Amino acid sequence: MRATFLYGAGDVRVENAPDPVIQQPTDAVVRVVLSCVCGSDLWPYKSMPAGEQGRPMGHEFLGVVEETGSDVTGVKRGDMVVAPFTYCDNTCDYCRKGLHSSCRNGGRYGWGGVDGGQGEAVRVPQATGTLVKLPVGEDSELLPSLLSLSDVLGTGHHGAVTAGVTRGDSVLVIGDGAVGLSAVLAARRLSAEQIVLMGRHTARTDLGRDFGATDVVAERGEEGIARVRDLTGSRGADRVIEAVGTEQALQAAFGSVTDGGAISRLGVPQYELGPIGPAMIMRNITLTGGVSPARAYIEELLPDVLDGTLAPGRLFDRAVGLDEVPDGYRSMADREALKVLIRP
Repeated sequence: MRATFLYGAGDVRVENAPDPVIQQPTDAVVRVVLSCVCGSDLWPYKSMPAGEQGRPMGHEFLGVVEETGSDVTGVKRGDMVVAPFTYCDNTCDYCRKGLHSSCRNGGRYGWGGVDGGQGEAVRVPQATGTLVKLPVGEDSELLPSLLSLSDVLGTGHHGAVTAGVTRGDSVLVIGDGAVGLSAVLAARRLSAEQIVLMGRHTARTDLGRDFGATDVVAERGEEGIARVRDLTGSRGADRVIEAVGTEQALQAAFGSVTDGGAISRLGVPQYELGPIGPAMIMRNITLTGGVSPARAYIEELLPDVLDGTLAPGRLFDRAVGLDEVPDGYRSMADREALKVLIRP
């Protein structure tokens, strides 16, 4: 098969790789119909040291089951399925409490001999617990939106849930990337009254308004914080979803949240220390968030995608074939594309 590998910063290659085969009775082999490039893929794309061994890339995909191991139940050959971005058994103590990203028998695609999602096929470990059957065919117009259940929509939802968004809240979303825009969708779904989107790319913030943002703040730093406080009647936002991962974004979150409010971090942190000293304690701010247990949210969000209440497929503003994936990475890194869809 053909699959995507990263050999170092800026060095993405699509190469021949061994076809996936069943290795354990809990495995399934899935032929990929759609995958995509994630914003988190851009961090190694920008910084990974060069090496002789390529790293398999991609963790968001949906496709058709081609083969199953003897212990796999719930899905069979020919089923259209979506795979959350980490695999899991869906039965261990962590999974039972909704923390599938910490599954005792789980892991990540592209590591430990498991295929990446940006290829023609993937061996999926723990297939019974991981894969979710979709009631659509390969020609469904809903496939891009359904693909978002693999990661980005569930990640935005995780931010809203961990921040505690409820009806009537004021919510600030920092970041106009795909995760930030998904958080806007999630906050609207949870009936937030005011949703402020902090971003400066007009095409993206316009989409954010379509998704439910009531206000847009293009300013950054102290000027941006002042603008958020002005929009929220000087109190600050009840809930903040930080979807960037930089220290500047975290500082903006602390400056914009109301006393007693909550900040949920979704962006992969590019820092080790943050402003969590005495000032945070005195203001009773909750700092939460983390990696999304996407598998925990798929059944909850799936009906809203199927009936069109949520249309996260609009996040994909460029589609490429497998051989064009290197340019897809470049276009996202250069902010020419919001999120790149891959059609193997």
